[in-house]
Amino acid sequence: MGPHSLVVPVTPTEARPDSGLRRVLRGGVVNMAGAVVSAALNLALIIAITRAFSQETAGLLFSATSVFLIMAAVANLGAPDGLVYFIARMRVFGRHGGVPALLRLALGPAVLAACLVSVLLVVFARPLADALGPEEATTYLRILALFLPFAVLTDSALAATRAHHDMSVTVLVDKVGRPLAQLGLVAMIALSGSAGLLALAWAGPYLPAAVLAWFWLGRIVRRTAPEEPREPADAPATAGTPAEEERVTPAGFWSFSLPRALGGVAQMGVQRGGVVMVALLNGLTGAAVFTAATRIMVVGQFGTQAVLYAAQPRFAELLAARDHAAVRALYQAGTSWLVCLTWPLYLSALVFAPEVMKLFGAEYSTGVMALVIVCTGQLAAQVLGMGDLILTMTGRTGLNLLNNVMSLLANVAVCVLLVPSHGAAGAAVALVAAVLVRKLLPLWQLRSLVLLHPFSRPVLIATGSALVWFGALPLLLDAVTGGGLPVLAATVLAGAGGHLYTVWRTRAHLQLRR
Repeated sequence: MGPHSLVVPVTPTEARPDSGLRRVLRGGVVNMAGAVVSAALNLALIIAITRAFSQETAGLLFSATSVFLIMAAVANLGAPDGLVYFIARMRVFGRHGGVPALLRLALGPAVLAACLVSVLLVVFARPLADALGPEEATTYLRILALFLPFAVLTDSALAATRAHHDMSVTVLVDKVGRPLAQLGLVAMIALSGSAGLLALAWAGPYLPAAVLAWFWLGRIVRRTAPEEPREPADAPATAGTPAEEERVTPAGFWSFSLPRALGGVAQMGVQRGGVVMVALLNGLTGAAVFTAATRIMVVGQFGTQAVLYAAQPRFAELLAARDHAAVRALYQAGTSWLVCLTWPLYLSALVFAPEVMKLFGAEYSTGVMALVIVCTGQLAAQVLGMGDLILTMTGRTGLNLLNNVMSLLANVAVCVLLVPSHGAAGAAVALVAAVLVRKLLPLWQLRSLVLLHPFSRPVLIATGSALVWFGALPLLLDAVTGGGLPVLAATVLAGAGGHLYTVWRTRAHLQLRR
């Protein structure tokens, strides 16, 4: 468990229906808009790279950037999660004056660690490049290493702004601005024919992103710091309440953050480690195919994040109040929302897997099986819901770390067994196994606190609607017409209309009414 249990006194003002709900809904809408744009930009970026450059060059870039993202997860030391947790507590007790000291406590070690990791990546770029294969890998890794501290600073600063309930800067800087700049720079490099600058085009936007995020955070801190400390109206005067929340000790902060850092590294290892494993065990061409086949999963994750960001604070409140029945109800409703958002994407990609892979180029058709496996696994994962988030909101960061490590071990073990012989398809099986481990373990670990299961009317309605409009209808039209991209576009449009109509008519059962 973290250094403090999350206990939030709820005042009569906070208990009014509109006081918190409007903010959650507004943040959810902003996140969803950013998720849609970010998903489109990231998919366009991958298509641009796979279309403009050879599979070996694309695989090298994807492998090098995967190393970069894993190293960034190592270097941030869990500071983003710690900042969200402790700034939120300071806001609850009106202790905004402690935020600048907290930022210094968190960002100093995180940026220092990022600089150290960056130096190590530069020094050991040659051995890593020898493992990946091409000589250009050394240049790619060293260029990426230069921007590692800016990536860590961006993530931490944006987390601190979200802790102040400001979602707009995350959307503008991280969801729209950075991927848009990456896409523009990659397009320019593709026109120039200089593949050696691809790493600079991908990592360069982290520098202006860090500047903008830090500037925006400074404005927020200056705006809130002058406020006078206030005591919650009904808070009991006990140890561990307001007076102790103003100043966070280094031991308290890092005892919460470091387990989350290790868990985040393991989770990033699952998400990106498969690309590196395929590059090492099956070559850069296989890594490029695997990256393309898993882009649909990444697109779906943007929608998942939008729901998680909106549900996270509400889960914290309900668990603090020990309202386990409401936790179960929100878990089931949230699961139905996840299904409504993500199942249409995964079912469409599953039915039209050959056409989807053609978007990346004819040579990527070998990734059809990997795409089918990933989509099938994600359908199951979304139905299992947000148990890992609920586990974290109980403060059990140690169990969360254990689950992520078990997930990573499962991914590595299956990759070693299957990737040499099955390439991208073997890595897809490993990814699905890892995701299911991370989804199932929290439901079992929480059984003594609150029994969570997705078998409910909202989830049944959501899955039924998605299966009809994005499963049965596309299969029927595909059998009648013979398939193809025009049929894919037509069925997606028709399915979207039918699915939205069904969701609207059943919105009361899906708990989408206020």
